[in-house]
Amino acid sequence: MLMSLGPIKFEVYPFNATEYGHDHEAAFVEKPVLGARPALEWVGEGSESWSIRARIFPHRFGGLGDLKKLYQARAAGRPLYLMRGDGAQMGWVVIDKVSERSSYLDARGIGKMIDVDISVRRSAKPSNGSFFSVFSGVFS
Repeated sequence: MLMSLGPIKFEVYPFNATEYGHDHEAAFVEKPVLGARPALEWVGEGSESWSIRARIFPHRFGGLGDLKKLYQARAAGRPLYLMRGDGAQMGWVVIDKVSERSSYLDARGIGKMIDVDISVRRSAKPSNGSFFSVFSGVFS
């Protein structure tokens, strides 16, 4: 496994994560000062986000079912656990955006190669009441 995002497992096939990026920021408040450059006061951690690029070949290896799970997870808006394939715990995230580009369309309009861009952002862990519902999809 290369990476997992809740119930979605990125493996070499059918859903292959080809690259990912990780951004994190610090938060500052600008305080105006007369006749000088504004002072910046650090107020804590800023947002933290990941971008994941994946590729599927539905005609050769499948993967449309995983793509559907990804869209359902985004639409649900619940936090998902992000973990890298080496076991590194990335933490709880929500899916901000999913973009899909299909190429080499077949007669039914399904791409033979589909590139998927996923944007996720750090989130608080789910409440105790919804914790089980988040993990119930992971082990199915």
